[in-house]
Amino acid sequence: MNADPTLRTIKAWPFEEAAKVADRLEASGKKTALFETGYGPSGLPHIGTFGEVARTSWVRNAFTRLTGLPGKLLAFSDDMDGLRKVPDNVPNGDVLRQHLGKSLSAIPDPFGTHDSFGAHNNARLRAFLDAFGFEYQFASATDYYKSGRFDAALLRMLEMHEEVRQVILPTLGPDRRATYSPFLPVHPKTGVVMQVPMEEVRAASGTVVWQDPETGERFETPVTGGHVKAQWKADWAMRWFALGVDYEMSGKDLIDSVKLSSAICRVLGAEPPVSMTYELFLDASGQKISKSKGNGLTIEEWLRYAPPESLAYFMYGQPGRAKRLHFDVIPRATDEYLQQREKLRIAADPANPDWHIHGGEVPNTPEPPLTFGMLLNLVTVSAADTPERLWSFVRNYAPEATAENQPLLGQMVEYAVAYSRDFILPGLKPRAVTAEERPAFEALVQLLTQHQGEIEALPPGLPQAEKIQEYVYDAGRRDPFLVPAKDGGRPGVSRGWFSALYQVLVGTDQGPRFGSVAAAYGIPETIRLVEEALARPADTATAEVDPA
Repeated sequence: MNADPTLRTIKAWPFEEAAKVADRLEASGKKTALFETGYGPSGLPHIGTFGEVARTSWVRNAFTRLTGLPGKLLAFSDDMDGLRKVPDNVPNGDVLRQHLGKSLSAIPDPFGTHDSFGAHNNARLRAFLDAFGFEYQFASATDYYKSGRFDAALLRMLEMHEEVRQVILPTLGPDRRATYSPFLPVHPKTGVVMQVPMEEVRAASGTVVWQDPETGERFETPVTGGHVKAQWKADWAMRWFALGVDYEMSGKDLIDSVKLSSAICRVLGAEPPVSMTYELFLDASGQKISKSKGNGLTIEEWLRYAPPESLAYFMYGQPGRAKRLHFDVIPRATDEYLQQREKLRIAADPANPDWHIHGGEVPNTPEPPLTFGMLLNLVTVSAADTPERLWSFVRNYAPEATAENQPLLGQMVEYAVAYSRDFILPGLKPRAVTAEERPAFEALVQLLTQHQGEIEALPPGLPQAEKIQEYVYDAGRRDPFLVPAKDGGRPGVSRGWFSALYQVLVGTDQGPRFGSVAAAYGIPETIRLVEEALARPADTATAEVDPA
């Protein structure tokens, strides 16, 4: 791919990050960039895993577009870590309990499908990444340690043992400081990854000497060949040093770890990779998401209600800013993704988030004629409880649309029914029309009835929606929604009119352009909906009207 240096001027964070990697390679003389993302296989892949791999992939693609140089993404699994506790969400926990302290790759698989627990979760990670079409190379810590890929780096760390200790010691308490070593020897008899002090560090022979605290037996263990595992901050630095990692991002909770690992990497004799810190997600009440509390949103839950591209869009925006990750962000993320996708068809702008989501390519599937918000409102006003029922209204707006020729729309229809069933319909409380609002609602019925033939003579879809919207505005040009004209123009309509429409007819405070919803629902059904609202007993309170 040819380099395009002009992309440095693009105001998009993946290009800003890519430029830093490009500068690093220019200084080092390397011709291929290594991007890394890490995975702890004691648990299953989660929504944060998706976010980190997706974001790193966008930087990698931006780097290649910017420089014309190849970039490789390494998905690294820390499967040589010792199992510290039994996860709550696995079967046969008693089996794992017998192997606490051993490497994840050296204990049985409680699911009974793979050679080890680590292998099982590694397979889940690869299946997870493959399902989203990520381009990556998988790496196992166990394989790298045992094959000798890390031997030279481990010997270097052994040589610089005291210097590495001095980086870490100021961050530890007195007891831990007295015993700390960057090396965790694997017990030759029990297989447990030992956290013990080193009695001797023998750089000349490439070994460490330590004592079993329970039996008192002393062992001399080579640091090569998978006989030791590095402590994780030292391990991170050693990996950067050994592999020549150029870029790795991490969460805000690892800021201090990045600083320490970077310092250790320099002690070993290499410059640490370019790094980016992303913010963590918050729950609906603004609290930090915790896997143990279960107060977040899982990737499976998101994908039950919206396409994966909408999740990618959510991950793209402002990664350095904390964001609420809850069910109510899904509709907006979906429609904003669709808006940017339509813009991408008009102009392949590298500043467009969807340009990155789609790898710099324009999607080859047609744009849905209805937004997700319109579909949700259609489900609400029609009480459509199946995709088939919702399709009958969709075809009022787009008669030629089918699930076959509009595959994304077909998916969104199913998503909208599921989302409305679970989150919208149970909480809807349409209010009655107030006496002050009644004239506007009556005018809307009159205008739609009077002009039904004129509207239905127009082509379905946007032409009908725009004409209906004109009559919606006309109906609202009366108190309490009337906004006086300026400079001799036509009087306007306050936002309160549109809020009132959705509060009365749907039970929500807002929605997409009402003309579009009415065009899809159909004029007779819309008239009936308004008439039923007018027949409900009027509220005695006066509705609040938003200012213009």
